[in-house]
Amino acid sequence: MSNEPAETELVCSAKGCRQAAVWVLAWNNPKLHTPERRKTWLACDEHREYLSRFLGLREFLREVVPLAEWRARNET
Repeated sequence: MSNEPAETELVCSAKGCRQAAVWVLAWNNPKLHTPERRKTWLACDEHREYLSRFLGLREFLREVVPLAEWRARNET
């Protein structure tokens, strides 16, 4: 038995969705955040396009990447 905590499953940020997240939507609000600041929403396959469109219409969306790629980039 390991003393390390089990990894928490990351879920989609869409309201009411409990599906596993597979995408990261990196965004920022230029009126509130510095250009390099990135906030994130998580998305399942079903909600990736909907959440991307929501952020894109507001010109907040900066990039959409697979969760595994995002984690690999941010491992330190």
